[in-house]
Amino acid sequence: MEESAKPRTIVTSSSSPYVEFDNFSITSVSYDRRFLQSAPGLLIMLELVLGLLVWTLIAGTEYFRFSPFGWVMFVSVFYWVLTLFLLLLLLTRAHTRIPQIPWVTVVLVFNCSATLLYLVSAVTEATLVGYGVKGRHDYNSWAASTFFAFLVSLSYAGSAVLSFRSWQKRDE
Repeated sequence: MEESAKPRTIVTSSSSPYVEFDNFSITSVSYDRRFLQSAPGLLIMLELVLGLLVWTLIAGTEYFRFSPFGWVMFVSVFYWVLTLFLLLLLLTRAHTRIPQIPWVTVVLVFNCSATLLYLVSAVTEATLVGYGVKGRHDYNSWAASTFFAFLVSLSYAGSAVLSFRSWQKRDE
């Protein structure tokens, strides 16, 4: 039989998320529904919603007139994007395919740094709210954004506590 006329072998396994065709594989994407119902999953969803409120409320104003708002925008957008990426990573369980990375430690460091930097940006934003004129659009948006920045700081702090407990259990 000629080399090109050989029948192709399809190898499948119920435990593997891959379907292999000779030298080529296709990954099936699945997601963990229970993760969204767990405390870490709910906190990540809360962080995404609150973080989105923080940066959209600021972005709709003339924040560029006060340079510290640039810091607040950076922190809120940066951590919003990273939190979205983390959610997708944990939801699809893609992190289990890269066991060389200590994910429990990475998530702990991520949540602690997010808590700290969001708290600093919330305090920075709270000091800047006074520069707006009460009743005007910028003032109201900045005040609301400050409130949500403190709430998202608390959400990241809750995630940090859960991550710390998970990290402790890993070492036992």
